[in-house]
Formats: sequence, structure tokens, C-alpha cells
Amino acid sequence: MSLDLSSLKKAVVALNEVVAKSDDADFMRGLDKVAQNAVKSGVIQHFEFTYELCWKFIKRWLETNVSATSVDGVTRRELFRQAAENRLIDDVEQWIRHHEARNQTSRTYQADIAEAAYEAAHDFARDAVRLLKALEARND
Repeated sequence: MSLDLSSLKKAVVALNEVVAKSDDADFMRGLDKVAQNAVKSGVIQHFEFTYELCWKFIKRWLETNVSATSVDGVTRRELFRQAAENRLIDDVEQWIRHHEARNQTSRTYQADIAEAAYEAAHDFARDAVRLLKALEARND
């Protein structure tokens, strides 16, 4: 049974679009500090949402294609290990770093944490594209 990846695809596209916009130096220079912070906050929110969708789609794919019980009660590290074994992701440790960055954004708002999450979103955006491509290629 194939998964409906349309919500993940929309989220990945939106994340990459907002990351690209935030990397547009001319665009960002044209904004005041409040608007620049709003754009960065948008990147962080897209990162949070897209990360949540990614791990849930990994879980669904494994349940559907490996075993319905293969991911019951497993840690995030184990989930990512299984995803790597099934060639959905390349680097378990990188996905653990994405998970840790995501957790930091939900615990507290501090400028340094927000900036770290903003930077983490850039790496994650590339990995989210790779995951989406892997899921699309193996979605049967």
C-alpha cells in the first residue's frame, strides 16, 4: 500500500522556499530587524512542522513496508537506524541532531537557541528533500 506523500511534499517545498528566501541577502537587507526576525521565525516553524512530518512518514513507511510492529515503542535513534537500514536516510547521527534541534525549539525561546535552530533548518531542509525522494522512489 502506497503512502499519500502530498502533505510531506508540500511541507518540504515550503521549507526549502522559505530557507532560500531567508538566504537571499538582498531581500533580507531590505527588511528591518523585526521583519528579518519574522522570516527567521518562519524558517524555524517550517523546520518544526516538516521535521514532525518526516519522522511520522518514516514510521508509517516502516510499518507499511517492514512490519506493522517494527517501530512500536522504539526510540527516535532506533527509528532512524531502521530508516537507514532501509535506505530512507543516509546518516542516523545527522537525524538525531535534527531531532535535538527540534526539541530545543519547543522548550524555550532564547535568541541563541533560535539562531541555532535557524541554522539547523538549513541542513535539515536538504535532508528532508533526500528523504522525500527516497520515499517517492520506494512508495509501492
